[in-house]
This record gives sequence, C-alpha cells and structure tokens, in this order.
Amino acid sequence: MAVKIRLKRMGAKKRPFYRVVAADSRSPRDGKVINSLGYYNPLNDEIKIDEEKTLKCLREGAIPTDTARNILSKVGIMTKFHEEKRGK
Repeated sequence: MAVKIRLKRMGAKKRPFYRVVAADSRSPRDGKVINSLGYYNPLNDEIKIDEEKTLKCLREGAIPTDTARNILSKVGIMTKFHEEKRGK
C-alpha cells in the first residue's frame, strides 16, 4: 500500500481550509485517511502540524506530495527528517 502525505480540503466555498493527512494513494482526495497530522489555513497562513506523528509516517515510508512537502519544509519537519536519515 502506497501511503502519501497530502492535503484534504475542508471549509466552505471560496474559504478553503486543509487538513494534512496520511492516506492511501488510491483513495479519493477527501476520502478515508490513515492518520490526521495537522492543518493548514492559507487565508491567514496558519500551519499546525504534529511533528511526532509526521516524522513517524515519514520513517515508515510515506511520501509527501509537492504541496505537502512545501508546507512541511516551511515548518522545519523535512530538515529534521533528512538530518535524522543522515545520522546527525
């Protein structure tokens, strides 16, 4: 099963709000999720991600989408993950 870290769209029309989730790559965008990792509000650029859950998913082989990778990089989780992989 290929697991992806991606965004699940929530909110009203023209008022988007996204949850950062780990989901099977074959499931629909707003379908069943494996783990909810946090949220992203683009209207006021608010990001809240659970670092431990996200690092656990990345260690287990979850692949972030391009947008999710940018959000995780902005928070600093991707740099921690890469440093952890290198053994620093």
